[in-house]
Amino acid sequence: MKNVSTTALKHFISDFEGDVVLPEDPQYDEVRQIWNAMIDRRPSLIARCVSPEDVIKSLSFMRQHDLPFSIRGGGHNIAGNAVCDEGLMIDLSLMRQVDIDQAHQRASVGPGCTLGDFDAAAQQHGLATPLGINSTTGVAGLTLGGGFGWLSRKYGMTIDNLLAMDVVTADGRQLHASEEENPDLFWGLRGGGGNFGIVTRFEYQLHPVGPNVLCGLIVFPFDQAKSVITQFARFTETMPDELNVWMVTRQAPPLPFLPEEVHGKEVVALALCYSGDPAEGERSIEPLRGFGTAHGEHIAVQPYIAWQQAFDGLLTAGARNYWKSHNFSSLGEGAIDAIVEYADSLPSSQCEIFIGTIGGQAGRAQPDAMAYASRDANYVLNVHARWETADEDAHCIAWARDFFARSKPYASDGAYVNFLTGDEAERIEFAYGPSYGRLVELKNKFDPTNVFRINQNINPAPMPAA
Repeated sequence: MKNVSTTALKHFISDFEGDVVLPEDPQYDEVRQIWNAMIDRRPSLIARCVSPEDVIKSLSFMRQHDLPFSIRGGGHNIAGNAVCDEGLMIDLSLMRQVDIDQAHQRASVGPGCTLGDFDAAAQQHGLATPLGINSTTGVAGLTLGGGFGWLSRKYGMTIDNLLAMDVVTADGRQLHASEEENPDLFWGLRGGGGNFGIVTRFEYQLHPVGPNVLCGLIVFPFDQAKSVITQFARFTETMPDELNVWMVTRQAPPLPFLPEEVHGKEVVALALCYSGDPAEGERSIEPLRGFGTAHGEHIAVQPYIAWQQAFDGLLTAGARNYWKSHNFSSLGEGAIDAIVEYADSLPSSQCEIFIGTIGGQAGRAQPDAMAYASRDANYVLNVHARWETADEDAHCIAWARDFFARSKPYASDGAYVNFLTGDEAERIEFAYGPSYGRLVELKNKFDPTNVFRINQNINPAPMPAA
């Protein structure tokens, strides 16, 4: 390994509490792999931390030997920033402890936890906090970029429910960040990504949810797409906070409630979750059934934890993925026409266009309350290109980029940083909008030499000449 003697490496390994994985080790290829198969990088060593002390030792080793390094939580981020080439990968995925304080409705969560880990622990007590919609997603990356999901209209963004964090900074200090301690760092970590340190513990506010909720799918024929999406756009403007409805257009998977002749055909699906009383939820969702003549529906009262896993089968690791994303404050005819046009030419059977609905409580926070400022983003559109072989790369990526350009005139300001790919550095300042200047100031304070740079990077400002 460049810049590292055998003696130094042996000393690091002997002093490390977790596991150190080298390229010659049998588990190396498995450990370095992440969700997006487009990313195929080979770190020189992987430090699988089990404690904050391991994180500190890893950063110290990196500084001593001037190594490039990356930080892996759940390894699910589209940009692939969890893995670097020829450097040190600090792997937090073994730090998966979840402790629930039922009396105070709080959760203490390790940085390697997935949504599935968190949900399972919290739901044992009938509690939850807003997270994403895929149980294999890492809690850390989701949170640091903002985080939203089925519960966000009722309880806000993930970061709105974040109470505190323990952080290892670029100089190796362990800091506690909350409204009371290091409040500026706390502000920046709530949306600023991995730019200011490595979080070794998250503390969240929990809420009574479930354990059963009304949830499910209504699937419409694609020839009704414009009408269905238009009605979806109007309905979601006034629906109650307890209800969330998302839209996805794609080829229908072989769902058992759909006729076999529909499998593999383009469809428009409305996915919904009602977090209040199911009887009230049934009344709230009844208008959705009148949006068209559905192929079929499956809506039932079922465990919240099962609904959080419902889409895992469509988002398994190992496929090639490329995303483009816009925020929308509202969905007008131009945006809807663009969606219908490009959904009619999906380049692979796994590609989809989805709209995640936010609004509600998530839109009531002040834009300057934390680094995530896009509180007018009532909808986040994700163009999800997904395919299996490298031969399909050019066609699928071009489709996603073309649709992104076609729909851009109708988008609002800002962007959701967790959906930015690795080739969108020019969009980072736009994504943060009014928060960007303050984020640069924080970067100068906590990471002036840009140690944490394999991320959606906020560059520190050049220091003025003496």
